[in-house]
Amino acid sequence: MSTEPETTEDAEPGTPTSGAQTEEAQGDAADAGQVSEAEAELRAQQAERERIAQRKAEKSAPIESGGKLSGKAADLLAAVRAVESGEKPAAAVFAEPEPAPRRSAPEPVRRPQPVADGAVTGVAAPAPEAVQAVRAVLGEGGAPEVLAPQAAEALGEGAEERLRADPWQLLRIAGVRPEQADGFARALLGAECGPDDERRGRAVTVWLLEQAALAGHTALEMPALVAALAQRGVPDPDRAVQDTIAEGEALVFQDALEETGAPAPARAEDAEDAEEDEGDEARPVRLLVGLERYALAEESLADGLARLANSAPEQGGSAGEWERAAASAQGAAGELIRAVAAHGLVLHTGGAASLAEPAALLTAAHSLGLRAWAAAHGPVGRSRFAALVPRSGTAEAAPGSPSADDDSPAAPVCTVAGLLAGSEGPGRDADGALDLDLLVVLDAPQLDVETAALLTESLPDGARLVLAGDPAVLWSVGPGRVFADLLAARICPQVASRQPDPGPLGELVSGIGIGELNQVEAPGKEVVIVPVRDAGEAVHRTVQLVADSVPRAIGVPAEQTQVITPGHGGAVGTRALNAALKERLNPGPGRFGGFDPGDRVVHSPTPGRVLPGTVVKADAEGLHLSCEGEAVVVPRERVEQSVRHGWALTAHQAVGSRWPAVVVVLPGDAAQALSRPWVYTAFGRADRHLSVVHGVEQALPKAVAEVPAKPRTTRLPVLLAPQVGGS
Repeated sequence: MSTEPETTEDAEPGTPTSGAQTEEAQGDAADAGQVSEAEAELRAQQAERERIAQRKAEKSAPIESGGKLSGKAADLLAAVRAVESGEKPAAAVFAEPEPAPRRSAPEPVRRPQPVADGAVTGVAAPAPEAVQAVRAVLGEGGAPEVLAPQAAEALGEGAEERLRADPWQLLRIAGVRPEQADGFARALLGAECGPDDERRGRAVTVWLLEQAALAGHTALEMPALVAALAQRGVPDPDRAVQDTIAEGEALVFQDALEETGAPAPARAEDAEDAEEDEGDEARPVRLLVGLERYALAEESLADGLARLANSAPEQGGSAGEWERAAASAQGAAGELIRAVAAHGLVLHTGGAASLAEPAALLTAAHSLGLRAWAAAHGPVGRSRFAALVPRSGTAEAAPGSPSADDDSPAAPVCTVAGLLAGSEGPGRDADGALDLDLLVVLDAPQLDVETAALLTESLPDGARLVLAGDPAVLWSVGPGRVFADLLAARICPQVASRQPDPGPLGELVSGIGIGELNQVEAPGKEVVIVPVRDAGEAVHRTVQLVADSVPRAIGVPAEQTQVITPGHGGAVGTRALNAALKERLNPGPGRFGGFDPGDRVVHSPTPGRVLPGTVVKADAEGLHLSCEGEAVVVPRERVEQSVRHGWALTAHQAVGSRWPAVVVVLPGDAAQALSRPWVYTAFGRADRHLSVVHGVEQALPKAVAEVPAKPRTTRLPVLLAPQVGGS
């Protein structure tokens, strides 16, 4: 390969990190006027969550939820912006929590009400006078006054009074850490401020639970939470937890541990009664603490899954017709069709090649008269799957789909976000349920508990749900491990594809999935290893591969080659690589908030949702993007928070998508960030060619062989245990 001049700028020091954290911050509430897709999605999801909370309240007693800067103010503002922009992930607070606790028998689930586009009301933006009042309080405490809108929105009505009465409420703002809130509290309270203040104990407890959620946990074991509070300087951690629970800011649950049989479900409020019912023999229990929103979502998800697993699905055809459809299918597709014929909930596992099996199921379901749809994680996955499914006149073209701009019928494929927002898919019936008989959810490992709860709650009685995906990829950005928990719970049929991904790339990725990094024969240069000595050489060789070597030797142009690296920060993070790639591939002054027409970008309208696209132009409306053929306008005030350059992505941003060529960059300081799921996901994004810029030496095979996914504490398996088949 030819030698080219260095194009990277000096990058800030730091080790790239990876994890299940949210990579983009949430946006502000929409102003009055026309509602964009992203705003409609946020509002629709909020409305659904409110319905879930109301339903849970009916089932049990309601639970009340209690210019120029320097020094600490500058540090605080920098920390907030770093988390909001995705430059720094939330700290991995808990290293080794294990899955856990329980749930009572299911009750009938009410169908959600329909959500009309533009009619959903979200959280109103804080009034200017409220923001000004909060700004004054922040100024008194030495905190950056520019945080006032976020604080006013996070704390709601009377925000300035709440902040003055309890300065540690500053921890409600993303990016603020306990030591920074402590400094703010000292400035406001003076001698009254102390580490034993019960307000501090409660706020730090909630903050730790939020950090745990960013790391993927839906609840935490009590000993882990108490230990973390002690590390944060809380003198009486047990009291802090009890105060938080008493104020309704967290919920506590218990799980009776048994070697055999299902654990007895119980709410922690009834812990004493449960212990009395045990008789003379005391049984060990596991206590968990979690935030209300995730507890409600996980319980609602368990109810919805149990309803589907226990109910008889509508046939949509005779048993003989289903059997003939299964007999005509090839391989595991026939098994999948037979399982779906008789069950309301089915799991399907396999790699990229196995997508042909859900496609065959969708085709068979349509032939039997079922209203069947598939939902992918993102628009790239939607387009890829749509190409496998014959177009049907029963579907309406999704925005940006291959058939959206012609007169041919659309494939019945949408995105999960578009389905829930009502901008794609079949729409909802008069009762508010999705107007379908069968839903196939692709990329199922990317479902967090809240999204999965919304989906299951939206399905009508008698519908079928198929969750399909590759269990070896990275888990969801949001809390939970829904697909993995369901596979472990074994409450429904599971169909494993026997169709391997083809060629040297398929052989390489399959080996990684079982912990082996094998050398594969690649006569067509399907896999190329590019060793590097340092960060500067890694950036240089990456740019050289994308701009010159891969187009020349493989025939894949730069715009179809994706770079994947472990983190955003550091000398070889996404920001450094994107700066170098932009300078080579689309140089320009960045006159539109750092962007120029032709720049490759990723847009995150909501946390965890990534839309690859290209900058078209900018005007008074905002930044105009083309995302998989769909026109997207990002308001000017949202550009910095939700748009970043996209020549280089993290593996979490890339999951659910595939490209003809992929360059995976593994700098020397990335060794600690590597795990088997990360490597499997990054390497598995390539269709035709994979280049590995390799600077981690033996850390790569060690990660593949010895570093599994980080454990997550979730309650779903135990919530499901007493509900399915025996309730």
